[in-house]
Amino acid sequence: MNAVDAWLTDRRETIFEELKRFVRIPSVSTDPAYKGGVVEAAEFVAAALRTAGLADARVRTTAGHPVVTAAWRGAPGKPTVLVYGHFDVQPPDPLEMWRTQPFEPEIRDGRLYGRGASDDKGPMLIPVKVAQAFLACSGALPVNMVFLFEGEEEVSSAHLEDFVAANRDYLAADFVLSADGAQWRADLPSVITGSRGICALEITVRGAAKDLHSGRHGGAVANPIQALARLLSGLHDDDGRVAVPGFYDAVIELSRVELDAVANLPWSEADYLASVGAPASVGEAGYTMLQRNWLRPTLEFNGVSGGYAGPGKKTVIPAFAQAKITCRLVPDQKPEAITRAIADVLRARAPKGVTVEVKIETGGAGPYALPSDHPGLALAEEVLREVTGVAPIRVRMGATVPIGEIFKRVLGLDTVFFSFATSDEDYHAPNEFFRLASLATGLKAWRLYLQRLGA
Repeated sequence: MNAVDAWLTDRRETIFEELKRFVRIPSVSTDPAYKGGVVEAAEFVAAALRTAGLADARVRTTAGHPVVTAAWRGAPGKPTVLVYGHFDVQPPDPLEMWRTQPFEPEIRDGRLYGRGASDDKGPMLIPVKVAQAFLACSGALPVNMVFLFEGEEEVSSAHLEDFVAANRDYLAADFVLSADGAQWRADLPSVITGSRGICALEITVRGAAKDLHSGRHGGAVANPIQALARLLSGLHDDDGRVAVPGFYDAVIELSRVELDAVANLPWSEADYLASVGAPASVGEAGYTMLQRNWLRPTLEFNGVSGGYAGPGKKTVIPAFAQAKITCRLVPDQKPEAITRAIADVLRARAPKGVTVEVKIETGGAGPYALPSDHPGLALAEEVLREVTGVAPIRVRMGATVPIGEIFKRVLGLDTVFFSFATSDEDYHAPNEFFRLASLATGLKAWRLYLQRLGA
């Protein structure tokens, strides 16, 4: 066995325990109540990097949550990779749907359950431990490595661009190797060649100045929930297309070859629907489900609130109702243009008797596509084939990893996604988990990737 692999294998249980300590930290970036948890997670990551042998590892402030950096440039003439990951996590809600507490990790059936275990604490710990193994075994890394771990990926990396722009020299590299991302299926290795962008809005519809008795006032004043429902339903047409003027203007139409490549992947729509518990597939007419999920833009409603939603009844006409909206974007859509178009439509369509307020959330992210001939992509495929014994496939990502577009635009660097999370591991949902077998595979794959890159 390779000496580095042996070092990692001997310490596998210790690594599991370290990951459990990491997952216990409630580093929810979107909720100010968890701000201390994000800072604690940053300090945990910096300490792990220093323990690995990266003496300059430190927590660095931004206008939002912190980032953690470290660098080792002791391999002159060898390539330099910028390793990316994130230590912030999604909110754990709804808590009642968790089988165990979200921040009390538990191992069951070869899986580590806990918020952030898969997205992205387990995968991002892998390159840290591999670097530690190389330095422990030989005192050197096979390539130059710069580490950048952030605390705002789950809020669209709102302040990462400013940090990257201000630290170009420190972050200089040949390409980015991301520990964030996901394998498409647990039984089929894959490499990601692109991700969609994102933008977000919140709409508030206001009626009367206060909640009103629905008997005394019903039929006399507008109901904000009804008005909101009308506005939301008007954002799509009957064929599933987004009914916002200008929404598709910048979309680059894909060739039939590109569309067919996705349509011909080994994929069962029925199995997918069964796995998520959905009765049928819906969306924009004229495209397959994978094409809609990877290659077409969407507009989704992420939450609706207003009035009384507790047990029993409360006969009120609420003073306001709200909804949260996000869009996934494809080349060449711009977050700012899309949010502006949606906001304009919502305000223009305000029903009589209500006012409409639209808040455009900060931190939108553009879409990203990795060149198909990038050498780092070819190496990832080679390593995955060797480690798993199965030829990997190329897939797109329906989700958003903001760093791809940011690193390309600000640093001129492409991003190779090399994550060992899997898309079925319920990240962003209750009972998130990370397969411990994937951790073991990831450790071996990252060791082999870095070794081959430096050969």
